[in-house]
Amino acid sequence: MSRLQLALNVDDLETSIAFYSTLFGTEPHKVRPGYANFAVAQPPLKLVLIENTGQGGSINHLGVEVEDVDTVDAELTRLAAAGFATTEERDTTCCYAQQDKFWVQGTPDGERWEVYTITDDAPVEAVEAVEAAGSVCCA
Repeated sequence: MSRLQLALNVDDLETSIAFYSTLFGTEPHKVRPGYANFAVAQPPLKLVLIENTGQGGSINHLGVEVEDVDTVDAELTRLAAAGFATTEERDTTCCYAQQDKFWVQGTPDGERWEVYTITDDAPVEAVEAVEAAGSVCCA
């Protein structure tokens, strides 16, 4: 199953978690320092909240979560054939998970789109390294 991902910058994570839990009628799937995500069944949505004080209400990035690495590769091939430039990231730690993904380059208005699959929950040492670098997601 594929689903659209919407990653939002929020000023206050706890307030935003309470709001989106009520709005979508579901609790977060994962909560970490400065980060939460929701796996919303209807509409099929991966909602990601990234605490960035002063940036609340803006889009951090957009994405399409796909089922597996084969689907990531198929989409990469399809978009390359259409002439889209991409940047691949394999076995990367992002949003407290191990992922294989790529970013679409040259979007019309500079928005950031990723196509990705989660291969595993991030190991503790990988999360610590990402946090030490000052980022939790898709830097």
